[in-house]
Amino acid sequence: MREPMSKVDTAWLRMEQPTNLMMITGVIVLDSKASFEGVLETIEHRWLAFRRFRQKAVDKAGRAYWELDRDFDINTHVRRVALPGNAGQDELEEFVSDLASTSLDHSRPLWQFHYVENYVDGPVVIQRVHHCYADGIALVQVFLCLTDPSPEPRPSAANPDTWKRRRAAESTIYQRLLEPARAGLGLAVHWSQKLLGEAIEIAQEPEKARKYAIEASELIKEFAHSLTLPNDPKTLFKGKLGVRKRVAWAEPLSLFEVKAVSKVFKCSVNDVLIAAVTGALRSYMLDQGEAPTRNSEIRATVPVNLRPLEHAKNLGNHFGLVFLPMPIGEANPIDRVNKVRERMNELKSSKQAAVSFGLLAALGMGPAVLQKPALEMLSEKATMVLTNVPGPQQPLYLGGGQIKQMMFWVPQNGSIGMGVSILSYNGKVFFGVITDRKLVPQPKEIIKRFKPEFEKLVYLSLMLPVADPGAAKLAEELISTN
Repeated sequence: MREPMSKVDTAWLRMEQPTNLMMITGVIVLDSKASFEGVLETIEHRWLAFRRFRQKAVDKAGRAYWELDRDFDINTHVRRVALPGNAGQDELEEFVSDLASTSLDHSRPLWQFHYVENYVDGPVVIQRVHHCYADGIALVQVFLCLTDPSPEPRPSAANPDTWKRRRAAESTIYQRLLEPARAGLGLAVHWSQKLLGEAIEIAQEPEKARKYAIEASELIKEFAHSLTLPNDPKTLFKGKLGVRKRVAWAEPLSLFEVKAVSKVFKCSVNDVLIAAVTGALRSYMLDQGEAPTRNSEIRATVPVNLRPLEHAKNLGNHFGLVFLPMPIGEANPIDRVNKVRERMNELKSSKQAAVSFGLLAALGMGPAVLQKPALEMLSEKATMVLTNVPGPQQPLYLGGGQIKQMMFWVPQNGSIGMGVSILSYNGKVFFGVITDRKLVPQPKEIIKRFKPEFEKLVYLSLMLPVADPGAAKLAEELISTN
């Protein structure tokens, strides 16, 4: 049985190329109580409860669709491995880098887990999922379904026998013929009702018609702005790509400290973290002999979620992209935070995310041969991908063991050769960097600078006069806990 793939998901499926594989890669470090058997059972019971992960992504004759894998074997998708040597972070980073540089098997569902049993800090679960299956927000919600709030697993959402019986039922002639028709009819009825309702409302309410006209004008203006953005400047982060990736992750920051600093500077937590990332990139450039000028900026494409969080478990991609200018030429940490805040506030009031979502849908509707040059053109306007995903703030358990660390790396598209991922979990903020090996051979040289850049902001915040009573209280608590 086949299901049509959404146009946006189709665009992400076709976006893959040897220099940029469209995989979201995650790493989870567990304590020693976790077991391979427990992790495998959890994946089999809960991950496979989502029908999509038993389906292949097929793109033939200009049409993309989901097709159930009749020969599905979980052992093909869940592997047990061991690291060489001391099995420390260097060895783990090398292994994850190899996986991030290796394409998934397109003849099967595009996801895979590796269980590393001999890592020095405890068992590790490495997850790879093709971006056409879901965006980062959705995958975080799905991943939460695999976890438990205590070492004792809760009752499973499904079990292997259930989905195997379901798979057999789905192969009947009745299901094959009726389900696609039902889905198509439901979609047609939904949109016809929606459009009819909107048309009646607009006819009855001239003010609403005027509002629609203004919104349409803003979208057109934003679309023109995105297309006419100049290409990002050539720096050591931008150039011809190779086919090998390198990943690294940093020592986590205290989320409490980040919140305290954001209160002092009257900005968001995201603003503080992006300012620290910008400072780390600037510091790396200076050490490599490339000094950005006072007003130098590079752009990052930042995903913006466009759906309610409770709908994320439906999978698929429902986000837009905005172009964020990052002030790498700003040497003053305080001015850097202020500039990041200003640029983020400008983006929050723009329609860029909605426009980019619509553009991806349009590209997914057209032939694949037209998609590549369009994406290349857009990717020239940015140097990196930057994403910040809020995770759960209480300890979670997987396969009987507590999750100690969580990291992930986003894919890059077109000519973009670097990605920075930020994830908060259990009171900590984790950073991951992925780079093209030809451009940045050792991303750990970038990521090790995140914490020093943040510490500059901590020291400055303690020295500044604070008028906000809430910030003063946070600062007192911060001092008392250290």
